[in-house]
Amino acid sequence: MMYAYVTLPDETLVTHSEIIEKDGIDTVKVHFERPRDYGFDGATCYLPSYEWTDGPMDRAGHYTEDEIRNFEFFLKCNTHLLFEYAQGGGINIA
Repeated sequence: MMYAYVTLPDETLVTHSEIIEKDGIDTVKVHFERPRDYGFDGATCYLPSYEWTDGPMDRAGHYTEDEIRNFEFFLKCNTHLLFEYAQGGGINIA
């Protein structure tokens, strides 16, 4: 399950998974999705390795290298919160 985290000023929605065990390491999947006239741009990164996935929703062709660097900076500033919220099943806003 993916949980909403934040919507950035350019309307990019950032979502995250619950804690996933990957190769014995607690991991959080973070997805960036930006609406476009023709659909969506998408990019997925796994924390704490900062590994960007390759696949139909990968970053290739969707985001510039500058945008990916900005996302990585955003992730480095928010990793601790993303893990905290992933452990608790998302942000509790009620």
